[in-house]
Amino acid sequence: MAALGGDGLRLLSVSRPERQPESAALGGPGPGLCCWVSVFSCLSLACSYVGSLYVWKSELPRDHPAVIKRRFTSVLVVSSLSPLCVLLWRELTGIQPGTSLLTLMGFRLEGIFPAALLPLLLTMILFLGPLMQLSMDCPCDLADGLKVVLAPRSWARCLTDMRWLRNQVIAPLTEELVFRACMLPMLAPCTGLGPAVFTCPLFFGVAHFHHIFEQLRFRQSSVGSIFLSAGRACRCGHSRPPRLQRSSSPTQLSSVPTLLSSSSAQERQVSSTTVLETGLSQGPQPGHLIGPVLCHSFCNYMGFPAVCAALEHPQRRPLLAGYALGVGLFLLLLQPLTDPKLYGSLPLCVLLERAGDSEAPLCS
Repeated sequence: MAALGGDGLRLLSVSRPERQPESAALGGPGPGLCCWVSVFSCLSLACSYVGSLYVWKSELPRDHPAVIKRRFTSVLVVSSLSPLCVLLWRELTGIQPGTSLLTLMGFRLEGIFPAALLPLLLTMILFLGPLMQLSMDCPCDLADGLKVVLAPRSWARCLTDMRWLRNQVIAPLTEELVFRACMLPMLAPCTGLGPAVFTCPLFFGVAHFHHIFEQLRFRQSSVGSIFLSAGRACRCGHSRPPRLQRSSSPTQLSSVPTLLSSSSAQERQVSSTTVLETGLSQGPQPGHLIGPVLCHSFCNYMGFPAVCAALEHPQRRPLLAGYALGVGLFLLLLQPLTDPKLYGSLPLCVLLERAGDSEAPLCS
């Protein structure tokens, strides 16, 4: 080695083979083609999901029980077949995730309890103001409210309500499965984990534009009135729960959960709730599907915060303080509650490491 001198050492360091990305080592396509395949696969999934809603020809509105049942069938079929798109993407790009497909999509037991509780807690903290507003406007006190929540009759009423099942169960589950569990693994090797987290809501938001055409067809007269419906909703009373007297019977109170879910998630779903729930549910990345599904369902229940109604509320000072406190605590707790160490090893980080991106910021 001494006889080689400095040039010999420099030659040895230059000739040392470097680690190549997984796709290059397997003889797969280049990064440009990989990105095109990823984007096209995501677009195909989004179009398939939305297109399945219109397979059934009907003149009935989207809230009709018959239409909801048919769309349940369509989206469940598309959601069940969506993992095949990820398998096809893996074959076309040559990227091997290093984990099973279900694990990569967020179906795993490691860290499932913090993944289910912490993102939902963080989302509820952000909604501290709207939750205070909801409790102030609720016709029943705390004891009666707990009785309603725990009563089997109220849950049975919800489970037989097609709109409640759509907004709280089927839509969160199928949309998160298609627009997160399937799209995120395909986008992450192309854009990186951070940009992929903010790219998935774009597909999700564009896929919801079909609601505009439905409202134009059945209810609204112009596109502008649809986008302004969120601002008008709080003035027209859509954002507040139905007013009941304190002496309401248990039968009347048992219908409150269903009324609340339908009143908060129907009128403003096109222009407001979609924006909020996509931004919130794409924040925490615990590598599990259950957390985003619960956050999505909670956002569908709450709807977009009725800020203008809060400004006109009789108790607006403590209410606005709750809004500000919720936002401040959310920003303060966002980093510690979404620390990947709380949720175990992230399958997406394993995928990025095998794809050649071992320095992803969200994985360190």
